Amino acid sequence: MRVSRLCALIVSLLFALCVHAQTPSTVSGQSFPAKSVRIVVPFPAGGGLDFTTRIVARKLGDAWGQTVVVDNRPGASGMIGAESVVRAPKDGYTLLSCSPAEVALNVALYPKMSYDPMRELAPISLTAIYANVIAVHASVPARNWKELVAVSKRTPGGIGFASSGTGSTQHLTGEWLKRNAGINLLHVPYKGAAPATADLIGGQIPSGILGAAPLVAHLQAGRIRAIVVTTEKRAAVLPDVPTLAEVGVKGFTSSQWFGFLAPAGTPRDIIMKINADVQKALASPDVKEKLATQGGETAGSTPEAFATFMKAEHDTYAKIIAQAGIKVD
Repeated sequence: MRVSRLCALIVSLLFALCVHAQTPSTVSGQSFPAKSVRIVVPFPAGGGLDFTTRIVARKLGDAWGQTVVVDNRPGASGMIGAESVVRAPKDGYTLLSCSPAEVALNVALYPKMSYDPMRELAPISLTAIYANVIAVHASVPARNWKELVAVSKRTPGGIGFASSGTGSTQHLTGEWLKRNAGINLLHVPYKGAAPATADLIGGQIPSGILGAAPLVAHLQAGRIRAIVVTTEKRAAVLPDVPTLAEVGVKGFTSSQWFGFLAPAGTPRDIIMKINADVQKALASPDVKEKLATQGGETAGSTPEAFATFMKAEHDTYAKIIAQAGIKVD
């Protein structure tokens, strides 16, 4: 009798364990997060991606009642930080806050990468979109697109434009414009937006294609002048600056966009739990206001829409990279 009772107990325990093993994501999704969450930013502190990530991370921490740590892991155009997330446990506790470079651009720029961003990272949501701005130093005799094109054509070799680096969305925007918009541009790459902005303000470089965030204060002070924004619509922080389409350059837009991803294989219900909480954070008026002061807009999405967006961005820029023959060793 005792043996049969013991056998029945063992069978019941085994059955319970099997049920638990077959439905781990349901349980984990309901209880997520049960500990601190780490969000890897693959660039140094102080930039637009870091700024955006920290604002959203604070909201998520409040909602979850858990610490959300922002971990800056710069290097190799974002690939060091991205790879650390690819290799992390697939449990939702390590996320990547990405820019275009490490998920859409590098794969077309570098002959070899240590990870496949489309296969080894799972999209969660877009978070923000920042306008790229074509700006000139105050001494340049151009106050609109037509005048800038004219100045560029009078400049031997083309008017120099600063970008945050070779292969950035700003550089690739300039390459597309050079081939399709009748403007004579000469690319001058910098190691980041900060030194590029400093030289543009100081007049060492006559023009730049840069993200709005580092330029806003200097535009408002009159040190530099915005000619156009390259996004589909005008930037809220620069309401008087037209878009490319408004000045007659149609068929192309560019931006600095950011989003959250997890290691591929992270349970679907955890992805959706994070997505839902990110949408709530992005809908917060104070988050929208903080991003707007730097030229950004919140841009939540479903995981599927983010995946489609990343693929479209890769296809657009890969074509420009191939046409311009751009490679990075």
